[in-house]
Amino acid sequence: MVFQADKTRYESMQYRRCGRSGLKLPAISLGLWHNFGDTTLVDNSRQLLQRAFELGITHFDLANNYGPPPGSAESHFGRIFQEDFKPYRDELIISTKAGYTMWDGPYGDWGSRKYLIASLDQSLKRMGLEYVDIFYHHRPDPETPLRETMKALDHVVRQGKALYVGLSNYPAELARQAIDILEELGTPCLIHQPKYSMFERAPEEGLLSVLQEKGVGCIPFSPLAGGQLTDRYLNGIPADSRAASGSRFLNADQVSDEKLVKVRQLNALAESRGQKLSQMALAWILRHQTVTSVLIGASKTAQIEDAVGMLANCHFSADELSSIESILNSSK
Repeated sequence: MVFQADKTRYESMQYRRCGRSGLKLPAISLGLWHNFGDTTLVDNSRQLLQRAFELGITHFDLANNYGPPPGSAESHFGRIFQEDFKPYRDELIISTKAGYTMWDGPYGDWGSRKYLIASLDQSLKRMGLEYVDIFYHHRPDPETPLRETMKALDHVVRQGKALYVGLSNYPAELARQAIDILEELGTPCLIHQPKYSMFERAPEEGLLSVLQEKGVGCIPFSPLAGGQLTDRYLNGIPADSRAASGSRFLNADQVSDEKLVKVRQLNALAESRGQKLSQMALAWILRHQTVTSVLIGASKTAQIEDAVGMLANCHFSADELSSIESILNSSK
């Protein structure tokens, strides 16, 4: 059956300008980091993408190494795109990245011109696309000259293989330097993708200020701290949870008793706002003017629906923000 998108898909989503660019992104974007690799049924991935688009989520975020195994998320997305989303290409913002290990040898990692351009060519082939809307350098390279990396990003835009470029995981001062180089080259940095949540606040230590000053957008990933900022861990660590599975992205040691106390207090505050904890955590990130969109992951369509439902209550009173700070800064 041919996918026909809901005609009302743009009625409830909010779209926010990305820095000082002409591009707007949905307040909620869908990341394909998990649940789109070979270990996930393609039909489940298809349902997630279709439901997201019907709710006004026009931005799908990938990377060369998403899976598992690396490359498989792009391959599965490419298949679904060709079967369901090809007629909607001009309504979509599709991004990918390169910067982590992708293939053997000295040219399959980090930030050299050789690696970045080859990786994007592979990504476009896997997805069956002529171009991506945003191409990111996924992490800083301590050995390759920053200018070489930025010139590679500039090059792929001039080739027509990407419309915009972005950075991910760059600390404040290095981000400033990279943004300045890109501006000089004539390909402004569109957006930065940092790890940011109530439990991971490093971007507040200078990065958000740099992005605001430079007119660069921000799209945080892991806004729910690997599921900690949901109702999943209110009563401890479930046997079937990510924290109990030995995942390298979230382990049981990170879900400490002290952390669980904070989660329960935050959940009570969310309930007083008429929200789920996950919804309040997303709204808390979007309170920043610098933040363009927040990047969610999902294994069920209901999680996407909950995230979009958050938009009904994005406002915080001064007292609520003060209460959140008190909870997060408490030592017990």
